[in-house]
Amino acid sequence: MRLHDLKPRPGAKHRSKRLGQGESSGHGKTSGRGGKGQTARSGSSIRIGFEGGQMPLIRRIPKRGFNNARFTTRYIPVSVEALNEFDDGARVDEAALRALGLANGRADGVKILGDGELKKKLTVSVHAFSASARAKIESAGGVGEVVGVRKAETASS
Repeated sequence: MRLHDLKPRPGAKHRSKRLGQGESSGHGKTSGRGGKGQTARSGSSIRIGFEGGQMPLIRRIPKRGFNNARFTTRYIPVSVEALNEFDDGARVDEAALRALGLANGRADGVKILGDGELKKKLTVSVHAFSASARAKIESAGGVGEVVGVRKAETASS
């Protein structure tokens, strides 16, 4: 095989739709833009939710009640099985988990979940454990320590 033998997979290349190329093309006259009006004009774009000056639905409906989502504690889940990557007798904390790429992203802490089996004796120091994860760590001869949960800073704007 040489460079001149390469070609895209069947179906990967499509002929571009040629707008305004006559009535028989199927995309002539208004070229898929409907009749006249704001959306038929070039450069026109209407933001999502805009209703032509009428009070938009999202502003018409009442906003009542309390939503607890802003105050929830979000944990990064890590399974017990993943802890087998550490050496026997090692101390596992959030920094060590992040260094190995087992805990990524922003959250309030790390929670160890009981999926899989643990084959090593570890000292695990994270923000939360499931009951089965704590049992598996302790049955392997390890220790599960709970450290305080830190709350992420709320946006000041």
